[in-house]
Amino acid sequence: MSKDCPNHDKKRPKLIRRIYAGILIFFFLVLLTILLIWAILQPTKPKFVIQDATVFLFNVSAANFLSSSIQVTVSSRNPNDNIGIYYDRLDVFAVYRNQQITLRTVIQPSFQDENELNIWSPFLVGDDVPISPYNGAALYQDQSFGTVVLSIKLDGYVRFKVGTFISGRYHLNVDCPAVIMFRNPTAGIVVGNNAVKYQLVRSCSVSV
Repeated sequence: MSKDCPNHDKKRPKLIRRIYAGILIFFFLVLLTILLIWAILQPTKPKFVIQDATVFLFNVSAANFLSSSIQVTVSSRNPNDNIGIYYDRLDVFAVYRNQQITLRTVIQPSFQDENELNIWSPFLVGDDVPISPYNGAALYQDQSFGTVVLSIKLDGYVRFKVGTFISGRYHLNVDCPAVIMFRNPTAGIVVGNNAVKYQLVRSCSVSV
C-alpha cells in the first residue's frame, strides 16, 4: 500500500501560486510595454477639413418646417507616423443654432493608415424638419442678409493601431463650420439644376 507524502501535498499549492504569479507578471510586463510604446509615440487626433458644400435645396416654410438637401465634402488626415486609425462608426448631420436639421448619414467603417488622407462626400437630407420658432425667425433673418452659418457634425468612434496592438474605442466628435452665402453670386458655382457649390476649405474642431 502506498502512503501520501505530506511534503508533496505542501509543495503543490506553492507551485500553483508560482504559476499564477508568473502569469500575472507576464501580463503586467506586456501591458507596461504597450503603455510605454503608447506614451513614446504620443498619438495625435486626426485633422478634419470641410472642403465644400453643394446646396440642392434649402427652404423654410412659414410654419417653421425646414427642407434641405446638401452634399458636403470632408477630408480627414492621419498626422501620425506610426499609428493607424480605425473609423468604426461615423455619422454626419447638419446643425443650425444647436438644432439638428438633417437626418444622420452613415459613413462606412474604414481604416486610415499613417499619414493617409481620406475624403468623404455624404448627402445630408432633411424633409419638413420642424424647427423651433426662435430658430425659424433667426433663419429668416439670416437668409434675408444672405448668409447662413451651419455646423456639419461628425459623430462616431475610433480605435488606434500601434503595430499589432489595437486600442479600445474612443468617442470622436467633429464640428465643421459651413458658411453658406446665398446672395453672393460669386461665392458659389452653379452645378446642375438649381444647385450651387460653395468652396469652404475650413478646419474643423476635433475632440477624441
